[in-house]
Amino acid sequence: MTRASAAVIVGFLLFPQHSLTAAGPARVERVLYLMGTRVTLTVEEEDRISAMRQLERMVLSLEETEADLSTWRAESSLTAVNLQPVGQTLGLPSALCSLWPELDSWYRATGGAFDPAVGALSEIWGLRNGGSRPTTSQIDAARTLTGLEHFEFDRAACLVTRLVNVTLDAGAFGKGEALRRLLRQDAWSGPWMVDLGGQIAVSRELPTGAWPIVIAHPTRRVEAALEIILDGGSLATSGASERSRDVEGGVVSHIFDPRTGRPLYRPESVTVWHEDALAADILSTALYVLGPGEGLRYANERGLAALFLVPNGVGDQEAVTFLASPAFRERFPERYSVDDWRAW
Repeated sequence: MTRASAAVIVGFLLFPQHSLTAAGPARVERVLYLMGTRVTLTVEEEDRISAMRQLERMVLSLEETEADLSTWRAESSLTAVNLQPVGQTLGLPSALCSLWPELDSWYRATGGAFDPAVGALSEIWGLRNGGSRPTTSQIDAARTLTGLEHFEFDRAACLVTRLVNVTLDAGAFGKGEALRRLLRQDAWSGPWMVDLGGQIAVSRELPTGAWPIVIAHPTRRVEAALEIILDGGSLATSGASERSRDVEGGVVSHIFDPRTGRPLYRPESVTVWHEDALAADILSTALYVLGPGEGLRYANERGLAALFLVPNGVGDQEAVTFLASPAFRERFPERYSVDDWRAW
């Protein structure tokens, strides 16, 4: 995604700690690549065969979401929207029809900090071909083709119309929707955890307790900054340190501010917990776009569980300031590697 929405992003900042030999009859892990990223699925079941079967059903669910939302697949529902001639209506499948009003609601609630209609920005900044540096006039032109308001949506009839040559990108919401579909199903008998490109979801606690999760240092992602325990819902993290590129003497990040049309490159990261995986994905992007000051205020006013990690040093001695909303501190009172929480 490219998504100014911030998108596509997050993947590297969270990584789970788990053991295939932990307590329980059978814990099985599978690693594969879907939705353009690495996916790790872990299931605990009564026996290995049951665990393997559950893993297979979960993978099928993820593949179905990818078939709906991928902008790389010519046959996906999102691609069909992007290729529909301007001014002509298109009927949406039920899954995308029900999702659309939520995307529009978050777009409006965040003042455009989350915007799934950023395909034009992704193209001019060359996010799929190594990066480029567009001119100011090119950016201005792309901004006229950016924004969910350029679609007309008929909810009752499940019809959508592109009013200009605007295109969607699932980078800031696709992973969240895929994990939400998993969380909403009743088919899973054993507890599970999925790490989908850095966004993590767990169904419930293990028999031995909650899942330990490590949140990485915002600029040195192989280094742990904080460990928490997760007993349900989803954690999503956004940051620009991994997928940024040096292009023509400047840094091009994969996270855009859709309101300006320009990529953001800041050293901090932001992690959001939400019981709704889609909301966690969207909010991590939007809060990163807003930045620590405005982002923490937004989270505090709405009771959202958000944590900004802000580097405040140089080189190997670089420390991290933890800026946590009250809801995050309440949700995760453990202090493993943190001496003290700080509120913005």
